[in-house]
Amino acid sequence: MRMISTLSLVALGGAIGASVRYVFGVAAMRITGPTEFPFAILSINVIGSFLMGVFVIAAAHRGLTHFSPFVMTGLLGGFTTFSAFSLETVNLMERGQIGSAAAYVALSVGLSIFGLMLGLWLARGVFI
Repeated sequence: MRMISTLSLVALGGAIGASVRYVFGVAAMRITGPTEFPFAILSINVIGSFLMGVFVIAAAHRGLTHFSPFVMTGLLGGFTTFSAFSLETVNLMERGQIGSAAAYVALSVGLSIFGLMLGLWLARGVFI
């Protein structure tokens, strides 16, 4: 039963986070107009990473880590998955695993871009 409750909190947070990301993106486009550089997404990623950093420390110091599934996985994960990536990178760095952190960053970015390109290529072959 606890798993269902936690899953519900993650789903609720994800719905809220994704909705906020959408509204933020629309607002940014209205303010800046269409641009070639994705300023809205960059801003969302930086804000989400900042908020994750604040929450990790605040939750640990105030005994609120039980809100992590809702806030970190759901809300901030729905707002931006980049915040979780940033947290894992900093965790590796703080443990002194600089090489692993660099490899994680390079592999995450490089392989994710490759995965997207592969998906585009395969989908174009199937649907176009």
